[in-house]
Formats: sequence, C-alpha cells, structure tokens
Amino acid sequence: LPHVSHMRGYEAAAAPAMTELLAVARASGVATHVSHYHGPGDELIALVDDARAQGLDVTFDAYPYLRGCSILAMVALPRELDDPDLDRTLDALTDPRVRARLAAETDPGLWPRITLAHVPAEDFAWAEGMRLTDAARTAGAGPAAFCAELLIASRLQASAVFDQPPTNSDASVRALLRHPAHIGGSDGIYIGGSPHPRGWGAFARMLARHVVELGDWTWEQAVVHLSAHPARRFGLADRGLVRTGMAADLVVVDPAAVADRADYGDARRVADGVDDVLVAGVPVLAGGALTGHTPGRPLRPGQGG
Repeated sequence: LPHVSHMRGYEAAAAPAMTELLAVARASGVATHVSHYHGPGDELIALVDDARAQGLDVTFDAYPYLRGCSILAMVALPRELDDPDLDRTLDALTDPRVRARLAAETDPGLWPRITLAHVPAEDFAWAEGMRLTDAARTAGAGPAAFCAELLIASRLQASAVFDQPPTNSDASVRALLRHPAHIGGSDGIYIGGSPHPRGWGAFARMLARHVVELGDWTWEQAVVHLSAHPARRFGLADRGLVRTGMAADLVVVDPAAVADRADYGDARRVADGVDDVLVAGVPVLAGGALTGHTPGRPLRPGQGG
C-alpha cells in the first residue's frame, strides 16, 4: 500500500512540495500517492514522469474543478499560528499586532478568491455563500480583521471555497487527468450553506466533460481511471473489474444523459444519467430511486468478499 499525503503546498508551491515528497519516497523506498494534485500541469507532470522513470512508485488523484475547499484557517492564517492549543490561537487572533501582521503580510489577492462555505457561528451565519471581501465590506471591516473575527467566533471551524490562482488552468486539469499515474477521486466537505459541488458532481463531471464532451478519456479509459486503477492501488482484491468472481459493484451510466448539475450556486443538485447502482450485487439505486438497501461495508486491503 502507498503512503498517502496531502502535500505541504499547492499551486505556486506545488512543485517544491512535490519535490519534498519525492525525496521522502526516494529515501524510504515507499510507494507514494499524492492527494489532490493540482497546479501548473507541465511542471507537475514532469516531476511525476521523472520520478517514475527513476523507478519510484508514484500515483496521484485529481478532481475536475478549478476551485478547492478546505478549512478557512488553513489558508488564511500564517504558519506560526498553527498551534495545537486552539485557545492559544484564538487568543493570538485578538492581539492587534497579530491582526496588523495578518493584514500586512497576507497576499491581497487571496481575500477576493475566498467564498465562505460554512460558518458555524450565529453572529456570522449571514455571511455563508458570500465572498469574504463582500462580507467584510458589509460588516464595515477590512478583510483581515473580518476574517480574524469570523475565525474566533467559529473557533476555527469555518470552511471556504477557494478560487485557485492562475498557476492552475483547465489545460492543467485535463493534462493531469489524462496521465497514467492519475486516479479519479474527490473528498468533500458536505456541511454548510454553500459547499463545494465536488461532493455531488465530481464523478459525473469526469464522465460528462472529460469523456463525452472533450474526449480526454475513452469510456474504457474512464473505467481504468475511476475503478480499476484505484482498486488495484489500494489493494481491494475483488473490486474494480467486471469479471467472474469479483464483487458486483456496478454503476449503469447513460452516455447521452450523464451530466453534473451541482455548481457553486447550488452544490447539492444530484447528477443526471446514473439511474441504477449495485453494491455487491444488491440494487441500492433503481430507476433513479434509492431502494433502502445498505449492503456497503468497510473494505480492507487484500480482503475479498
């Protein structure tokens, strides 16, 4: 099984972060999988190709969007405030000197790229779905000061959707998805009033956009990227292929109808074109309706059944 890592940095910082991760793989000999690989495609692909040419076992996953989603504090706060003692961080955010540094040292281009996805604080719930700069303007505060107040009120639990900077592009996303080391995948933060659509649309988008519309994959290649390759990579012995003796985990896709409907305005809209799903041979979605059957269970590497 591979070591799986979120890298230390993405976008402009992705190449040095990947170089660091590959150094760990090279020194340890461990197989390596990178979560959410995104940034300047040519540069990132060259790093993977060079590592694989040297015999390193490297794969990555990527999802088909130009916006990410994470905890607001991970992006907005400087590293020195990354303290395991939550109350110490909250106290620091009340310090005028810390706030002044936050305003002075944060890239001013960051604030307009932040949309507040989940704000678990009664006094700031009105800001969900707003650009941080618009919410700050409504509150009569600067973006750094508003961000600090919101983080204190939510006890750092607020999450946000982030527009990725120009170092990423649609061409980079497509190049990464086409790469043989790519595995289709997406996580998701499902709470909040304005979540990221990846939680409801990522896989339908990969099929509708990157198979049907753009032709980045054939249907056969889509099966490899989204099913066979991930099952093999993580040692799921009887998953990932349609073959006698394998578990019947099946998704029936209508190529003419498949489409992601979730977007940043309404992230919870379910996809079209997938009306029947079987898990271990048991229908869980039939004719577009949930059956109520729940045959799913945890899977462990190397175990079948």
